[in-house]
Amino acid sequence: MSTKAIAIATVLAGLGATASVSSAQAIEKGSLGVGVILGEPTGVSVRLYLQDDQAVQAAVGSAFVGGGLQVHADYVWHPWILEERDSFTLPVYLGPGLRAIQYDAGRGGEDFLAVGLRVVGGLVFDFKDVPLAAFLEVAGVAEYAFRDGEGFGLGINAGAGVRYYF
Repeated sequence: MSTKAIAIATVLAGLGATASVSSAQAIEKGSLGVGVILGEPTGVSVRLYLQDDQAVQAAVGSAFVGGGLQVHADYVWHPWILEERDSFTLPVYLGPGLRAIQYDAGRGGEDFLAVGLRVVGGLVFDFKDVPLAAFLEVAGVAEYAFRDGEGFGLGINAGAGVRYYF
């Protein structure tokens, strides 16, 4: 084998080893995640980490069960980590929030607004090797509807989604 071929093979082997070492290391994620949520509501979801164990999250989307447009925001804590591996972390999150929904009464009906409080709990499947996190959450909702005959009511939201972190 010629000296030139040995030099090229050595350089290529070194580049390959460097690439495999760097891809095996955990990446540094940003604190802002943007993605989608499917469920109640189905739409856009964002999360901003304030500290490692505290975040503000929000979503806006279509409420298929209730019928209308929903917006909610929550302040969440991560009190427990259920699983910690080289490739992911699985924390639990809990927290209070607010919700507003513009109910769509359909043709001939009168749309109306409802506002309320949420109590949310969920799991985050936080990948360490890619800037993604998947989540699953359930929230109880107590709301007041601004329409005659509606008033106070209880409901539930549930959703799953994924966010990309910048």
